[in-house]
Amino acid sequence: MSTSTQGTDGQSNWNLPNALTWLRILMIPAIVALFYLLPYPWADPAACAAFALAGITDSLDGYYARKLGQTSRLGAFLDPVADKLIVAAALVLIVSRDPRWFVVIVAVVIIGREIAVSALREWMAEIGARGRIKVSLLAKLKTIMQIVGLSFLLFRQNLFDLPIYKMGLVLTGIACVLTLWSMFLYLRLAWPELRGSATL
Repeated sequence: MSTSTQGTDGQSNWNLPNALTWLRILMIPAIVALFYLLPYPWADPAACAAFALAGITDSLDGYYARKLGQTSRLGAFLDPVADKLIVAAALVLIVSRDPRWFVVIVAVVIIGREIAVSALREWMAEIGARGRIKVSLLAKLKTIMQIVGLSFLLFRQNLFDLPIYKMGLVLTGIACVLTLWSMFLYLRLAWPELRGSATL
């Protein structure tokens, strides 16, 4: 195999987990087109289905990377990037249709938290202490609430008389609270290094 297909850790970058991650990234323009550009009654439910499928691939790529031993540095980099890109894209689409102040605040909080935690992880990795801020159970719960809530918001229509959009607002609001809570926990874990760097 040529060196162009090998990661610096010796693992091939062309594998099932990375393919699922790339698929998640490539689904972003499809979700945008379905939700925002196509004037058909099935477009919003299709955007919801595409986003939900992307959320499923988020779980599958990590599962197969561990099960098949196909971890790579490229995959470790792409996976969180793909997660943040697709969540940010969904939030922008939702705000474009529903620019009420509380929807905008939820979008800003979630996107801002993702940027802040990504920066924190990068800084912790640079000082060799990234292991301190591993993904917590709370963060996984936040991700589940976020995926389900945003899927409902993208769906936009009632289903069997259930107020899907209102349910999506509630679930995404809960995800927003969990987002802030998990960020606080990450900052608390990283505080010894942050405090130490401030004294240098």
